[in-house]
Amino acid sequence: MSMNFSVLASGSTGNAVYVEYGDKRLLVDCGLSGKKMDELFKEIDRSPKGLDGILVSHEHSDHVKGLGIFARRHHLPIYANEATWKAMSSSIGEVPVEQKFIFKTGQVQSFGQLEVESFGVSHDAAEPMFFVFRGGGKQLTLVTDLGYVSDRIKGTIQGSDTYIIEANHDIEMLMAGRYPWSIKRRILGDSGHISNEDAGSALCEVLDNRTQSIYLAHLSKDNNMKELARMSVQQRLEQEGIRIGETLGIYDTDPDRPTALTAV
Repeated sequence: MSMNFSVLASGSTGNAVYVEYGDKRLLVDCGLSGKKMDELFKEIDRSPKGLDGILVSHEHSDHVKGLGIFARRHHLPIYANEATWKAMSSSIGEVPVEQKFIFKTGQVQSFGQLEVESFGVSHDAAEPMFFVFRGGGKQLTLVTDLGYVSDRIKGTIQGSDTYIIEANHDIEMLMAGRYPWSIKRRILGDSGHISNEDAGSALCEVLDNRTQSIYLAHLSKDNNMKELARMSVQQRLEQEGIRIGETLGIYDTDPDRPTALTAV
């Protein structure tokens, strides 16, 4: 029995990640329209009706755009911390009380044999959090939308088999780009997004011999490129003697099509 996942979509236009282990199936975030979410599930040959819940990282629209309609359509439980519930209530519409659940930051919840640990991140949202999934001796980390990777986070995500990690921007592209300084300052700040170099540096401190795959997520369409992100992260890893090859791979994600359903 393997833990499987697919990054259904990742980027500023919408984010969603699917994780399954045994008979339990979870979705993290629902940042695309309900119609698009249904299409993405068809592409990985899964039905939304089989989900055991939707975990919400934070209330920004690229993470909750389709949440309300998708959850109501398929009668799905939603798990979020109290601050996120309050912050997203006006944007997702009415959710039946029987579909509303609290998942506190720093808590561990079990869905059958799938264990999920939430952890807080520094981002300009009410109480953002991301997740580590554990099952069958495997560990999957999902962490995007953070201004920096703290020592506390590094300790939580240490030694995962698979990382889905933000590599939002190339700093030189961002600084030379068309964004006004106020937005550049937000992105570069402690409550913004981590760069390719930041991602590589953090990975150098958390990878171990069991790590097999790194998925680079939440790339800016204006201030990054897939090839540049991969190259930057790989160069940073190789500076520390970590080689990309047969036992460790770096993979892309996309804003509008899923990665293949893959074992952790």
